[in-house]
Amino acid sequence: MSFTAAPAQFDDKVAGYAQLLSQLQSLLSGEHDLIANTANSAALLYGALPRVNWVGFYLLRGTELVLGPFQGKPACVRIPLGRGVCGTAAAQRRTVVVPDVHAFPGHIACDSDSRSEIVVPLLDAAGSLLGVLDVDSPHPERFDEEDARGLQAIAAALTASIVSA
Repeated sequence: MSFTAAPAQFDDKVAGYAQLLSQLQSLLSGEHDLIANTANSAALLYGALPRVNWVGFYLLRGTELVLGPFQGKPACVRIPLGRGVCGTAAAQRRTVVVPDVHAFPGHIACDSDSRSEIVVPLLDAAGSLLGVLDVDSPHPERFDEEDARGLQAIAAALTASIVSA
């Protein structure tokens, strides 16, 4: 398979995420492996999203999230459900946007350079939790509702590719 990503333009976030989603769907087409698809998704997002310093996945294993494929500095390996931003998003099965990670109660500081964060749960068609997509930025207030909508669409495409196996 040959895949070449065109640079996504994020001057208009809605259009940028639409372009990124199209690229991701092309990249995942025909592949259903969890690790392969999360690895390629992390690489695509890390290369395309402006002003981010970490993009990756934590996968549900029992009662905790375990580090999966990612791009960026080494990260925390295990996160209990309900703890930190990732654990909170997973436990509540909802996207969590944090403008200032230092103000988030119980934030787990894996990278001291991160200042804002967005975490999107990965839910299958039945609503079962598979893990989370975690994106960090060294810029405060980097993420907003447009990012949430765009990344939720990306998470949905990813989980559809995995569960359709």
